[in-house]
Amino acid sequence: MKKLVAVLALLAIVVPFSQSSAQARGPHYRHGAKYAPAARSHHRYGYVHRFARRNGLRVARSGGRPSAWCGWWLGNHLGINRRDLWLARNWASVGSNAGGPGIGVVVVWRHRVGVITGRSGSGWIVKSGNDGHRVRERVRSISGAIAFRHVGGGNVGS
Repeated sequence: MKKLVAVLALLAIVVPFSQSSAQARGPHYRHGAKYAPAARSHHRYGYVHRFARRNGLRVARSGGRPSAWCGWWLGNHLGINRRDLWLARNWASVGSNAGGPGIGVVVVWRHRVGVITGRSGSGWIVKSGNDGHRVRERVRSISGAIAFRHVGGGNVGS
């Protein structure tokens, strides 16, 4: 009984001085609007979301970078600012036909795009974005590639 009285006394002291859950979370969570930050992000970057929906892409809530971002990364890496290239297979029509793999050549698969930076045994070293959720350079098989392109840009192969 003494423990119960002690707990109730402690609660009577602590509860009046604690913040409400809305106050603790900040202004974006008041009045039940706990998804307001994403809604604001969608409003601010609405053009990105509209483009993504038209082209079957998903956009991360951070605003700007799509969730499938290998094409987006390569465009930034090469200094080519075209949203249609966020879709990896659209890189198959950029630049000129390389005729096959080689260092500095952009290699395109249906759902992946990257730059060949070297050769290792029977494989090719490819640098690409969103490879394990980061930019990574590793040996990859080029089987299934749909295009090899020479693309103008200052950063090809670097």
